[in-house]
Amino acid sequence: MSLKQKIDSDIKSAMLAKNKEELEALRSIKSMILLEETKGGSGEVTAEAENKLLMKAAKQRKESAEIFQKENRDDLAKRELFQLEVISRYLPKQLTSTEVEAILKNIITQVGAQGPQDMGKVMGTATKQLAGQAEGKLISELVKKLLTS
Repeated sequence: MSLKQKIDSDIKSAMLAKNKEELEALRSIKSMILLEETKGGSGEVTAEAENKLLMKAAKQRKESAEIFQKENRDDLAKRELFQLEVISRYLPKQLTSTEVEAILKNIITQVGAQGPQDMGKVMGTATKQLAGQAEGKLISELVKKLLTS
């Protein structure tokens, strides 16, 4: 079952349960997928592209919630965090920092990186390999740490 089909099914369930907040979050995910389908022209979105869309949406919700909390707008922050929670259901399992670090050590030895000057080589391979499983910021910080030590 594709992500779009799962979302459609969950939208129906949310409508029947009269859960407005969840319905709003699901519809926003579906609209992102539909926009992506029409953008490419082919009408199909790959699983990798779906993961990228979800990661981008999750990051946006997280950043918005942080801004709202700083501005003491807990009502809006709560809404963003709920949408983040709904989006997270469809994301692949996120790796812990220790798991990411172990994978990065393997990548560093594969690429033959010697120091900080080789960060680009490592990041290119790491972002492809860890796509959807870890945030780019975490990957970047760990690569920097591993290459400078």
